[in-house]
Parts: sequence; C-alpha cells; structure tokens
Amino acid sequence: MNSFRHCRVPVFYGTTIVAVRAKGKSAMAGDGQVTMESGSSPTVIKASARKVRKLYGDRVLCGFAGSVGDAFTLFDKLGSHLEESSGDLMRAAVNLAKEWRTDRVLRQLQAVLLCMDAEHILLVSGTGEVIEPDEPVLAIGSGGPYALAAARALLRHTDLDGPAIAREALKLAAEICIYTNDNITVEEI
Repeated sequence: MNSFRHCRVPVFYGTTIVAVRAKGKSAMAGDGQVTMESGSSPTVIKASARKVRKLYGDRVLCGFAGSVGDAFTLFDKLGSHLEESSGDLMRAAVNLAKEWRTDRVLRQLQAVLLCMDAEHILLVSGTGEVIEPDEPVLAIGSGGPYALAAARALLRHTDLDGPAIAREALKLAAEICIYTNDNITVEEI
C-alpha cells in the first residue's frame, strides 16, 4: 500500500499565471485568454482579460486560474484576511484556505490562486493547500507546467530579472498551450 499522501490541487483550463522573483525584482504575469468549453470545441471568447490583481495597498499580487466570478470572490476574501493579519500573506493565505475548505458555499468555488509578496510565493486552493515552492518561481493553469519549466530554465541560466522572466515564460507557454495567449499582463511589487 502506498503511504504517500498525494496533493490533489485541481487543474483549471483556460489560463496561465506565473510568479517569479529574480535579481531583486518580483513579478506575476498572466495571459489574457478566456476560453469557453462548448461541447468538444473550445472557443476563445475574450483575448484581453486581466487575471492578475494588486491587493493590500499594492504590496500583494494575486492571480487566478478557474472561474472568474469565483476568483473575484476569493480575491475579496483574501483582501479581508490580509487586512485582519496586517498584510501577513502567509497567515492570510492559511486563513483563506481554512475558510475555503470548511465553508459550505466557498467549498463549491472553482479556482486556484497564486499569490506573492516581497517574501513569499504561494499557491492557495480550496482543498486546503497552501504551497510555497522551493525555488522563487511558481505557475498555475493549463499552461502552468510550460511556464514553470521555462521560468526555471531562465532563472537558472540567464541574468534576466523577475518581470522579464515572467514575460518570457508566458510567451513560451503561449506557443505551446492552446488555452494561453500572448496578450500578457505583468505586475511588479
């Protein structure tokens, strides 16, 4: 019997978000594509969505993969938890994950959040996960694995700063993932 507990963070299609810290600069980038599943053929319904937001006096960046309406609800909840914790992202994320997992209504929300401040990069999910990566880079969404691989390679083998790595990683993901476009928004903190 396998004794390992597997992390079951849901994968949502239709977006790519990447967060990177390099050369003293932190940035999060998101593509602009919104895709609707219609039977067996996905359809692009918007090309210029903004999926990355600044919170808590522009000291926290947050991006999402999944349902837009659900993500906005979670942004509001995270903002409240940031206010309660005086901007402590780790504590706010843990409190959000607890509330998200235990609240009957919130438990139904279909999104994953990627959050960062000057010290942390965190993945927050409705399954109660709050994950901080080993390296200062993390990505979510359907193009997340491509963006993550590109960002790690750029982080290790170039002198690019965080915003440049985030942009280039997303450009590469857009070349591979049909749910990701090259209409990229980059936010810095």
